[in-house]
Amino acid sequence: MLTAVNELVWGPAGVGLLAAAGLWLTLRIGWFQLVHLKLWLGKTLGAILTRQPELAQEGEGSISPLQSLCTALGATIGTGSIVGVAVALISGGPGAIFWMWVMAFFGMMTSYAENLLGLRYRQQQDGLWHGGPMYYLTLGLGARPGCKTLGRLLAGLFALLCVLASFGIGNLSQANAIAASLETVFHLPPLVTGMVLAGVTGLILWRGMRGVASAAEKLVPFMAVFYLLGALAVIVTHASALPAALGAILKGAFGMQAAGGGVIGYGAAAAVRWGFMRGSFSSEAGLGSSAIASGSASTREPVQQGMWGIFQVFVSTFLVCTMTALAMLTSGLVDLRTGQMLTLSPAPDLAGEAFSSTFGALGPAFIAGAVLLFAWSSMLGWSQYGAECWSYLFGPGSLFAYRLAFLSLIAAGANVEFSSAWSLSDTFNGLMMLPNLVGLLGLSGEVARETRGYLFRHTRK
Repeated sequence: MLTAVNELVWGPAGVGLLAAAGLWLTLRIGWFQLVHLKLWLGKTLGAILTRQPELAQEGEGSISPLQSLCTALGATIGTGSIVGVAVALISGGPGAIFWMWVMAFFGMMTSYAENLLGLRYRQQQDGLWHGGPMYYLTLGLGARPGCKTLGRLLAGLFALLCVLASFGIGNLSQANAIAASLETVFHLPPLVTGMVLAGVTGLILWRGMRGVASAAEKLVPFMAVFYLLGALAVIVTHASALPAALGAILKGAFGMQAAGGGVIGYGAAAAVRWGFMRGSFSSEAGLGSSAIASGSASTREPVQQGMWGIFQVFVSTFLVCTMTALAMLTSGLVDLRTGQMLTLSPAPDLAGEAFSSTFGALGPAFIAGAVLLFAWSSMLGWSQYGAECWSYLFGPGSLFAYRLAFLSLIAAGANVEFSSAWSLSDTFNGLMMLPNLVGLLGLSGEVARETRGYLFRHTRK
């Protein structure tokens, strides 16, 4: 059943809708990610490097912009950035990485629109700010003539699917990846891993958004730098293979013939499908999830919050996923002429094998540590996404039921069969994006007007 749903949602129709939404928003907002590259990099990366004081400022009932970013990045840079890239290479060949980049380029504006609208339509309840697609579907799309009922129905559908997705992408697949990695390297029983994860996660969840945001602010910067430096060491060690790796990515993207015969990768169709699917899993652009974290930020300017959405996709895909892919391609795991895998290792073990080519016996342990940090941060972020949507559907008084269910599923996810966990995640991912994309397309004109107004004020200074 999962396979049938995935074939429908992640087939030509679903992938086409996701690409069309990103392309439409890119055109509607004037290629913002390219034309205003200096602006959004300055407002995001530049603000971080110069330690702008407003990044750490928390408002009444809100978290700081830096905490909002780290929460969204923590949820985004999960196992999709390591195991997901391996799945893309195995299933779609090196060419899938090219289509991950394409997905990320247009996904930048999808994420931009989500974050902008998430802040624009947030609501304050019980002294706390709440945002996300539930609110811009109800208050934004629902305010259009004749769309009130449609907006409410789509908001409820999104919230329900987000709760289910938090159990899939944010729980089962992450716990499964952690348990598999620790069992392979340290022979730790999955049941023990699941129980310890559930206990530690529970201590943070009971503090709500502030607890998750505080943990993400400390964890995410460390884990990102830790992993990127390790991946860079692998790539530098095999620098002579880098040109061939990049060539295999470009040739495989279009199913081009290799000089010695054979087709690079697994054909353009498989490369496109797996590149887009794993790109969506990694960046989460189009799912609407990061808009939930944006709604809790102390940022007052919607366009500014939108630029953090662009930066989020940039880091998750163009940095982390690309470094993962190049580490695997340059370390001899793939025949760069034909695109065929030269190893029989399953996807969860592929990164460990690549890193062991540089770090020796420490390679798998390095990846196990990275997977633990990445997956756990993703678990924390998604637990808050699911909690916000549960609260929207059933009220904040019943949150204890959601948290108990989330924690109990961590142990189950650690023991479930690998392909089942990922199939479940792909299913909920695909279904979740549908109501969100309807809202983004319907409100694209408002996003464009907000952007023009901001640019007009910015250029006058």
